[in-house]
Amino acid sequence: MRTPDRHAEDLKALAGLDKLIHEPGRLAVVSYLSVVEESDFLFLLDQTGLTRGNLSSHMAKLEEAGYVLVSKTFVDKTPRTTYRLTDRGREAFNAYRKGLFESLGV
Repeated sequence: MRTPDRHAEDLKALAGLDKLIHEPGRLAVVSYLSVVEESDFLFLLDQTGLTRGNLSSHMAKLEEAGYVLVSKTFVDKTPRTTYRLTDRGREAFNAYRKGLFESLGV
């Protein structure tokens, strides 16, 4: 059983998590991007179950924070948007995971 002091430490650790990544939709996106070199919009749409608008909104916030690099190209005259985690995004995700595991006592 956790002591009250340990419980307070756990809550402080949770409060210190990156709120940008902590949002469930963005956490899903960053989790997927952390294990691939890059991904296109349709793959992330399919994997996360988000709507196009939600995914676009989350990606814009991650790009604005410098966590994701967005690349827009054309393939056979069809637009293709790809995303990859930046070094800053990867560091933020690793710090988030470390903080989460610490707060859980793992």
